[in-house]
Amino acid sequence: MAIDSKRVIITGGSGLLGTEIQKCAPGIIAPKHGQFDIKNLSAMEEWVSQSDVTTLIHAAAFTSPPKAEKEPMDAMSANITGTANVVQVCSKHDLRLVYLSTDYVFSGDEGNYSESDDLNPQNLYAWSKLGGECAVKMYKNSLIVRTSFCEPVFPYDKAFADQYTSRDSVEVIAPMILDVALNESLTGIIHVGTERKTVKELAIKLGKTDVGDLLRNEVPFKVPFDTSLNLERFNAVKNKESDS
Repeated sequence: MAIDSKRVIITGGSGLLGTEIQKCAPGIIAPKHGQFDIKNLSAMEEWVSQSDVTTLIHAAAFTSPPKAEKEPMDAMSANITGTANVVQVCSKHDLRLVYLSTDYVFSGDEGNYSESDDLNPQNLYAWSKLGGECAVKMYKNSLIVRTSFCEPVFPYDKAFADQYTSRDSVEVIAPMILDVALNESLTGIIHVGTERKTVKELAIKLGKTDVGDLLRNEVPFKVPFDTSLNLERFNAVKNKESDS
């Protein structure tokens, strides 16, 4: 059964993903940071206790891998401590929790990663997101969505020619995330993405035809080689919805 989006709250509503999800579901509740700060447990509990929400989509995050290398405590505070706070609120008020994680929790040695494959983050950003996953796994009524997305038009002059991904435009990924988030029967972990490709191929797909080559060894943080995702569970869910 689909969840009523008017009874769903999303953290990080002003971010790239949160903004796009609100376009897909205009009735979704997206409080400002000052109203629903994931670092302020008591304020979140007070807000939820005065609402009739049934589901929380946790999209707020520290998202920059290079910044995480320089500011690891900030990444930890947002992605681990903040997520643990969100889990506590959801547990106390019996809310379904949907947590947005990343394909970077995998080592990137092989690609085509399934939900049950071994985890081995290669940079501090990924470790912080895995820390968030650990908190969410403590709560049964939850869904971890591993995914990757970018701006509708690729924003950089160069793109990794030696990194493979299932990433796509936020305009493509956001409706897919919302679809699984509002499916109350889904729990555990699910991968959301599109076909395997290099980041440069993605940039060209999104209209950046003059994009230059960037190599993984040219940046000051470790970039995994291939974090493409196995999408069998997602496709099975979609096929089941189409048949019903």
